[in-house]
Amino acid sequence: MLPYKNYSEKLKLIKEGKLSLVENVKYFLTQIEVKKNLNAFNFAFHDESIASARIIEEKIRNGKYGSLAGLVIAVKDVLSIKNKPTTCSSNILKDFNSIYTASAIQKLLDEDAIIIGKTNCDEFAMGSSNENSAFGNVLNPVDITRVPGGSSGGSAAAVAADLCDVSLGTDTGGSIRQPASFCGVYGLKPTYGRVSRFGLTAFASSFDTIGPFAKNVEDMALVLEVLSGLDELDSTSSNLPVPSFSKDLNLDKKIRIGIAKEYFGEGISLEVKNSIDSIITMLKENNFEIIDISLPHTEYTIAAYYILTTAEASSNLARYDGARYGFRAKQTSNLLDMYKQSRSDGFGKEVKRRIMLGTYVLSSGYYDAYYLKAQKVRRLIKNDFDNAFKTVDLILTPTSPFTAFRIGEKTSDPLEMYLSDIFTTSANLAGIPGISIPVGKNSEGLPIGMQLLADQFNEAELLKMSYFIQNKIF
Repeated sequence: MLPYKNYSEKLKLIKEGKLSLVENVKYFLTQIEVKKNLNAFNFAFHDESIASARIIEEKIRNGKYGSLAGLVIAVKDVLSIKNKPTTCSSNILKDFNSIYTASAIQKLLDEDAIIIGKTNCDEFAMGSSNENSAFGNVLNPVDITRVPGGSSGGSAAAVAADLCDVSLGTDTGGSIRQPASFCGVYGLKPTYGRVSRFGLTAFASSFDTIGPFAKNVEDMALVLEVLSGLDELDSTSSNLPVPSFSKDLNLDKKIRIGIAKEYFGEGISLEVKNSIDSIITMLKENNFEIIDISLPHTEYTIAAYYILTTAEASSNLARYDGARYGFRAKQTSNLLDMYKQSRSDGFGKEVKRRIMLGTYVLSSGYYDAYYLKAQKVRRLIKNDFDNAFKTVDLILTPTSPFTAFRIGEKTSDPLEMYLSDIFTTSANLAGIPGISIPVGKNSEGLPIGMQLLADQFNEAELLKMSYFIQNKIF
């Protein structure tokens, strides 16, 4: 059991000499080993983490330390750290070590955070359950018969199981928010462009975002503050000023909250709906304006998302051919066979499925019918949100229609698995920020998450509203 609730308490204990950072890191490393059955980590950095703790503890004693000094962070194994493995939980990269560090990771290190290891995930971040990893399934720490969600299941499980203070995940269609919901933690997907993607292994380049998991809003706000900002190494990163998210978490105005009818229809679990309804009632009692809105193109989000992301995946994953780096098939008779065999043996089933789908929708006979049409639908979905945010500040929805499902329950039906992301993909299509916050449990004790969505680069209001709800219900 950790003797602190959030990072500010932890730092205070270290300063007062009541908590040893070295022992704190050793505790996390021990827990990673004790809870190895969860399979949350692909790699733990034992010696480096302890060495960093010694250096940073001395910095804290001397009063010269970064804004994340001593915060222990796990990172999804799709982010590069120099001279460390970056496998994307795939056999095709099982022996690959990065030659540089991702900008997001470097920002954490520059503020004296401690990177404790790399977390398991769906292969190349493609999945909603963390059952597609070459390293095996991640188990949900709340109930080990259940999935932790995906693709950032290892990062969500690591925070939920007290294997680190905070973790980083990536979100292409809900891969931070849905695991956060399933594991009962906070998970934030920033606006596209808020956080640099340099050093992130691409799944779908116009969708991918990097964001934090945490047990509280305060830590999440602080980490987002450090991660955000312009990066000359990423042409899609925004040069907008970064607000002081962590220093200003109190609401300074009454937020208008939109409830989209399309997110509360058929398919949503009654217990999830009741839990969300209770929060809406609480907000009404606190004089928030609740406004019914419509996002009319919601029904097309899953179709548009899977056409566009698989197309981008088909293009991005073409580089893994066995010739330049990564796994190479042996005993092939010619170059073409080497390409084919390397990709057949190196990629898992779900990745191959998505590459084939993407190649199909980009093919000459089908490009206009699928890819081009999906791009037009993406614009319509963005227009829906633009119109909604003219009348509301935030949109409130369930994160997922249901709680964590059993391991193996949806693996035989890819379409049913894809529908797990029905409430989260729209934010990625529109490039807006979203957060999942824990708001209760169902009758089986499984966590229920609620999603808040904001207009582009309005993470500050997401965090403030989440902080208000956190303080009301916990």
